[in-house]
Parts: sequence; C-alpha cells; structure tokens
Amino acid sequence: MGCDSQQSDMQVDVIISGCGPVGALTGNLLGLMGVRTLLLERDTAPHGEPRAFSCDDEGLRIYQATGLLDLLQKDMRETRFAEYVGGSGKRFAEVHTGETDFGFGHTPLWFFHQPLLEGALRDGLRRFPHVELRTGAAFEGADQRPDGVTVRYREVASGEERTVRARYLLAADGARSAVRKSLGIPMAGKAYGEPWLAVSGTIDGEAPDICRFVCDPKRPAFVATGAVNQLRWEFMMLPGETREQLEQPETIAKLIAPYIDPKRVHIERAQVYTFHCLSAARWREGNIFLLGDAAHTMPPFMGQGLVSGLRDAANLAWKLKRVIHGQAPTALLDTYEEERRPHVQEVQKLCVRVGHLFLARNPVLAAARDALMRTLQRIPSVRDFIQGFKFKQPPLHEKGFYFGGKGTYFIQPRVRLESGEEVLLDDALGNDFTVMCRWDAPQAELTAARELAQSLGGKLVTFRPEAAKSEAPAVVDVTGKLTEWFSRQAADVVVLRPDRFVFGAVKAARLPELREALGV
Repeated sequence: MGCDSQQSDMQVDVIISGCGPVGALTGNLLGLMGVRTLLLERDTAPHGEPRAFSCDDEGLRIYQATGLLDLLQKDMRETRFAEYVGGSGKRFAEVHTGETDFGFGHTPLWFFHQPLLEGALRDGLRRFPHVELRTGAAFEGADQRPDGVTVRYREVASGEERTVRARYLLAADGARSAVRKSLGIPMAGKAYGEPWLAVSGTIDGEAPDICRFVCDPKRPAFVATGAVNQLRWEFMMLPGETREQLEQPETIAKLIAPYIDPKRVHIERAQVYTFHCLSAARWREGNIFLLGDAAHTMPPFMGQGLVSGLRDAANLAWKLKRVIHGQAPTALLDTYEEERRPHVQEVQKLCVRVGHLFLARNPVLAAARDALMRTLQRIPSVRDFIQGFKFKQPPLHEKGFYFGGKGTYFIQPRVRLESGEEVLLDDALGNDFTVMCRWDAPQAELTAARELAQSLGGKLVTFRPEAAKSEAPAVVDVTGKLTEWFSRQAADVVVLRPDRFVFGAVKAARLPELREALGV
C-alpha cells in the first residue's frame, strides 16, 4: 500500500488551533497515538464560564478512550429523568434516561461544568512529552503546500509573530473560527431569530433534582440541575425585551423564582445568545481540517453540539495517526467528512424537530400538542419510543472506510479480564485496531485473525461465555452480549476501528477479502 512518508522538516505532526473541549480532547487522543502535536490557544486560562453543559453516552465513551473518564466523571452529574411540561405545568412527556441502555457502556444524559472539564483535559495533555499547549497564542494565518502547513500565530502578551510548520492543521476554534475565516469557507444554514437568556449559578445547600423542558407558549424555558451543585436555566427572549433588560439581576431573580429561591443562587453567568444550525461548505482544505463548531453548529434542544465535536475528533484522530505514521494513504482522510457530515446533518434535523415541539408559541397549538402527546403515549410502543429516548439519532455512517456498507458503532458490555477484574470492553482493547473472535475458533482462524491484527498494528481479543472453561487467554463475556452480537451478525471475526466503529464483520472464509479491503 502506498503511504506518505513523514517530512523531515516538520516541527510537529499536527497543529490544533483552539484548546476548548474539542481541541483538548483531540490533543489527548493524538498524544495517546504518539503524534507530535502543538495546541495554540488565544486565551491564557481555561474558560471560566459554564457554556457547554451536557454530554451523552457516546461522549463518555470517547472520553473513556483518553484514559481520563474517571477524572472527568467525578465532576459530572448523571441525569436519570427528564420531563416536558406545558404552560399549565402539567407533564405531557417524560424520558427515562437512567433506564436507557443503547449498549455503549454508559447512560445517555450527563451534565458537566465546562471550566472543570477543560481544566482536566488540559492537564491530561501533560502526560505526553510530544504534546505541547501554548496559551496566549492567537492564530494569524496559514500557508500550505502539498506536504504541509506553515502556521503564523501571534503571542498575545508581546505581540510578536511566530511560525511553526506541521503536516496538518486542525481548526477547533469554535463557531467564529479564525482558521475557517482565513480560508474563506462559508457557513450555510439557518440562524434562529429568537434570542435566549442562559443563566448558570451555584446553589446554597442541596440543589433540587430537576431536568425540565418548559414548553410554555408564553415563554419557553429549560431548567436542569448540573454538576457541582449548579443549576442551569434558559429562557426565550420575548418580543419587545432587550438584552440589557434580561441580563439585569432583578429580571433574572424573577425568572428563576418559580424553580428556586433566588436568594439561594449565586449567579455565575447570565448571557443572551442566538442559536444557529449551520454547516461549513467544506470541512477540509488541503491539509487543514475543521472540527466541532468550526465545522457545524446546531440548536441546543438535544444537547448534541459539543458531542458532535467529540465525534469529529474521535473519527479524525486515528486517521491522521495512520497517515502520519505511514500506515495508510492520505486518501483515508477523505473519509472524515464523508462519514461525519451526513450524521451531523441528521442530528441537526432532529434538533430542529425537537425544537419545533419545544417552541410552539400559539396557545391553541401548544394545548393541542400537549393533549396529542398524552394520547399517543397510551400506545405502549409510542410510550416506549419516547421514554426510552429512542428518538435520539443512532451513531451510524451511511458510507466511508468500511467493508461492505454502512458503519455501525460496536457495543461495549462489561467483560472480565484474566486477572478477574471486570471492566468495560474498550478498556481491554487499547487505542488501535482490534480483531475479535470467539475463544474456540479453529486454530487456523485464530492464526489468520492474529496475523491480521498484527499487520494493523493492533491486537487480537478473543472472548468466551461465562460458562465456558478454557486455559487459553480470553476475556469473559459476563453479560452474554458479545455472544449475542456475533450470533446476530452471523460473524466469526469482527474488525473494530480505533473509534469503535465496525470496519467489517465476516465469516472466517471472507477474512482474505477483509484484509484486502483494509489494505494490509
């Protein structure tokens, strides 16, 4: 397979512009993969304001891949129940997130405090001598040739301009991305005209356990208990109101009073914003890539903005690593946008649909919605669809770097290691390709699978049912879900990409075809 050799004049392999959650996560993933990485961040400290707020099961699984999940999760709050109420305050729908299991190892709704999250991710970068974070470094421009990118940045403190050269530049610098603007890449989509007031504050004493979408046509709102004893509110700005009026302390106190005594709240942030549903015209310009809000923004109603950026990072990081280390051709990088853009578009559509449900302003239509939702949920299948959070867009790639069709996200059940410790599956796999098969596969099949894993630079993992006894090394499928998955797919061997998507699941006889598709 023809591969690009690493250029000797490169100071680093990858430059990341922006060290918010997406940039810092990408830096950690590349650090684990041995990629020389430089992060440039204009600000000198992590953002002190709580902006991004929620994370799902896929996001937690991606954090898990960095080895930082336990550290991050100690400052998160799991939300097990969310409700939708109408103008009367009566509930018309509920989602039982604590009982929802999509099979990926975590429940699907968690709240976090962005300053703590960013700080922990930045601290994680210090694990890697080949990763550097330069704060107070503002992106100025980039010049690229086919073999790399020269980035110009300015030191904020001194005003001095510097340059650094890399194979690739990643723009993780937010919706107002300086990198995207320097490339002249337009954003297309819709800007919603209704501004919102976002309020965050800490609570004296115990915070109430609440996650509520207030679908009141008089003023739609959202309130939830967040991490570290916080509450988060969002209120729609009404016609005739101004930003200055809404951000006044007395206005904020009046708005939050129905939920908690304002005297118990220490407001940390109160800011009016307008949300957008936009996508960049292209996510790649030569050796420059856009991630997260630099590539796409979406309404907040499903909490998928940041998570979509995390998915971008998980998809792109391992592809960059393989190209930089000479394990794959540069054409592999074309599959980043090919895989991610359609999924982002579907998530954006879902957010808009949920927003329409949430934002009905006509009292008659809102009352009809409430009555219809209550009636529909008398049907068990509909009730299960809503309460089980099954309207959430599944992780699926319609096309891309896959064998024989779509890319699906592999399950993550608990398994028992040879040491007797029970862990989530990914903790037994490492951060490269994984080839999996049953422990009792014929020796020739095991040998072929092991050789395939070695050629990929990954590992072979075999598994056995709880009841099976064997001296051969294998993880124990304590839940039976791995056995069920292989049986359902009628597969003997599965190849997992580093981002835990299934490259291919085949009968043993088709292993040569699978190997050819992988190019090894």
